[in-house]
Amino acid sequence: MTSRCGFVVLAGRPNVGKSTLLNHLLGRKLAITSRKPQTTRHNLLGIDTRGAVQVIYQDTPGIHQVGGAGGRRGGTAINRYMAGQASHAVRDADVVVLLIEARTFTEADAAALRQVERGAAARICAINKIDRLEDRRALLPLIDDVQGRGDFAAIVPISALRRDGLDALTDEIAARLPPGPHLFAADDVTDRPVEFFLGEIVREKIMRRLGDEVPHRVAVEVERFVTGPALAEVDAVVFVERSSQKGIVIGRRGQRLKAIGADARRDIEHLLGRQTMLRLWVKVKAGWSNNAASLKALGYH
Repeated sequence: MTSRCGFVVLAGRPNVGKSTLLNHLLGRKLAITSRKPQTTRHNLLGIDTRGAVQVIYQDTPGIHQVGGAGGRRGGTAINRYMAGQASHAVRDADVVVLLIEARTFTEADAAALRQVERGAAARICAINKIDRLEDRRALLPLIDDVQGRGDFAAIVPISALRRDGLDALTDEIAARLPPGPHLFAADDVTDRPVEFFLGEIVREKIMRRLGDEVPHRVAVEVERFVTGPALAEVDAVVFVERSSQKGIVIGRRGQRLKAIGADARRDIEHLLGRQTMLRLWVKVKAGWSNNAASLKALGYH
């Protein structure tokens, strides 16, 4: 069988299920998830090798307007960074999977499609969250609508959460990968260091605990990670932009930060396979989300 390998970008508007899809395609949790839009900030690479086929998935930040005409100017530095991540990934992809929801094709979906069409990759539309439909015949008008909007090689209804339709989707992806040698070892899952995922786990728990209060003004940096045969130690700093936000994250008598730490520690212990001592601090870094130097220092580059 001919060896195939290529980059497959998962693209779409914010909060459409790209990270959940990546996790279920890989069969493990790699990307953090929450109900909040723009949870994903980086292009996250996940590697799936099955026999002669190696798929290098890229989960991207949701494609959204960041202010100004066409979304090209304005907005905060972190929003421009996220928009750039999605744009660059699409240009370099072999296959792009545009994810939409199984109800209607929205104006935000149309903006994402315009971004996707700037690349030369083969395009597949995955219609997600079909498990929420009472009657799947309701998909037919949406499929007709999608077919009239773009040059899609395939349109595949799926439920990422229920793993419904994922085999059909992976078959469509594999058929469009270019022939060539694999770029990663068969047992590689990602190119990110473990510290990246430790910080992302903490950020996920903050987003889930804090609701709408300060999630998008929070960054996490792992300052120390030491692991032994039985115990791992993780020291991480949660950066916020104002003193009032620091109080929100810490909570009364430190109870909210304690709960965030307990939530994160459970996932970290599952990731590392050993007991973990997690220590969290909250610090103010004024205006970090709109400062290029601060973003670079926090790993956004």
